Amino acid sequence: MDLITGRHISRRTVLRGAGAALMLPFLQAMTPARLTAVSGPRRKSPHRFLAYYTPNGQSMPYWTPTGDGRDFALSEILGPLEPFRNRIIIPTGVNASWNFNHAGGPTSFLTGMVGRSLGDIDAVDNTDIIAAESIDQMLAREWGRETQLGSLELSLDGPPNAGTCAILNCAYTHTISWRTPTQPLPMENHPRTVFERLFGDTGTTDREPRERRLHQQKSLLDSVNDKLRALRRELGPEDQRSVEQYTEAVRDVERRIVIAEEQLDVDLPNMEQPQGIPETLEDHLELLLDMQILACQADITRVSTMMIGREVNARPYPQIGVPEAWHPLSHHGNRPDLVKYVAKINRYHVELFTRHLTKLSRTPDGDGTLLDSITGLYGSGISNSQRHAGDNIPLVVFGGANGKLNGGQHIRYEGGPTHANLLATLMDKMDMPMDKIGGSTGRLPIDTLGEL
Repeated sequence: MDLITGRHISRRTVLRGAGAALMLPFLQAMTPARLTAVSGPRRKSPHRFLAYYTPNGQSMPYWTPTGDGRDFALSEILGPLEPFRNRIIIPTGVNASWNFNHAGGPTSFLTGMVGRSLGDIDAVDNTDIIAAESIDQMLAREWGRETQLGSLELSLDGPPNAGTCAILNCAYTHTISWRTPTQPLPMENHPRTVFERLFGDTGTTDREPRERRLHQQKSLLDSVNDKLRALRRELGPEDQRSVEQYTEAVRDVERRIVIAEEQLDVDLPNMEQPQGIPETLEDHLELLLDMQILACQADITRVSTMMIGREVNARPYPQIGVPEAWHPLSHHGNRPDLVKYVAKINRYHVELFTRHLTKLSRTPDGDGTLLDSITGLYGSGISNSQRHAGDNIPLVVFGGANGKLNGGQHIRYEGGPTHANLLATLMDKMDMPMDKIGGSTGRLPIDTLGEL
C-alpha cells in the first residue's frame, strides 16, 4: 500500500471542463495520511444497494436448488452463478407481500407493500396510483446526502405506449422504484440520457441538440485531460493505475454510445426512443450496467435499480433458440416443452447477470472490490407465471455487504414468511434499520450459519 504523506484529496473531488464533470474513483490519496499506514485500519468502502428485476415470473421446476445450507447444488437456471457461490444466498419458501396478475410483482418487489384485493385494484384501475415507498428510495434519501445522485433507475424497456397496460396503470408494471406511495420513478433506458445524468446534462433529450453535441463537443475525458495529467503527477503508482482504469472505462462507454448514435435513422422494434440505443439486448444491457459500475466506482450514487424488462414483456429470444414471444410463452399451461423454453430465457438472464457480477468483482474499491461492498437483490415478484403465483417467489441475495452477508447458502423457510421481512433484514444489514417495511411482521434471518 502506498503511504500518502502529502496532500489529501477530497473524496468529493470533481474535475470539470467544457461543461462536463468527472467524479474520481476511490483513491488511497483520499484517505488521510494518518490512516494509510500499513498498520492502520482497513479503507472501508461505502455500502451500496443494487436490485435487478426480471418480469413474467420464472420456470420454478428449474429454479430451486437441491440441498440446504452450504450443502446445495445450483439449479439449471441458477447454474451460471457457480463462480459466485460464496457471494450469494438463495432464500426459498418466501411469499410475495402482494400479487395480482403482473402488477403486484414489480410493485411489491422493493416496497413489501401489503396485499390488495381485486376490488381495491378495480377501484384504482388506470386512475389512482397507490403503492408504498421502496427500500431503494429509503436508502437514497439517506445515502444521497453524500453523493451527486440519490439513485439511478435503469431498464431495457422505454416509456410505455398507450394501450400497453391493459390491466393497471403503467406505473405498476414499468418500475420497481417508488419515492412515495403515489410517486413511482421512471426507469431510464436511453444510454445517452443516463451518461449525461452522470457526467453532464445538455438540458434536453431532443434529437437536434444531441446531434449538435455529438459533432461539436469533444469527449468528457478530452475536456478534463489537462487536469487529469496534473492530478496523476500527485498520485502514487497504485492510485495512478486506478485513475487510468477508471478513465479508460469512461472513454469506452463514450465510444460505445457514439457508435450507437451513428444509427440515428435506424428504427428498432418495441422501443420508444430508438436513437442511440444498441440494436441487441445484450449490448444495450451491458452498456447500461457498465454505466452503473462507473456510477458506483466514482460514488456518484450508491443506489441503483435495473429492470430486465417490464411486466408482460413480449420480447422473443431467437438468439437462444426461443423465437416465441416471452409473455405469451410464460402462460405455458404447464406443458413441459413450454416450461423448458421459459427456463431457457430465465437461465439466459442469469448468464447476463453473471457477466455483470464478474465486472463488479474485478473493479477495485477500497481494499476490496465493488462486489464486496454491495448488498443486492435479484429475482421476480412472481413465481409460477402460469397462475401469476406469489408464493415461493424466486430471489437471490448477492454481494459482500461490507462483510455483513454470509454467502454460500440455500435457506429454506417454513410457513411462507413474507418477503417484506427479507427487505427489513436487508435494511438492517445496510445499517438502516426500519420498524416496518410494507407488510413486514418481523425479520427473516439470512445468516443462519453465522456472520463472516
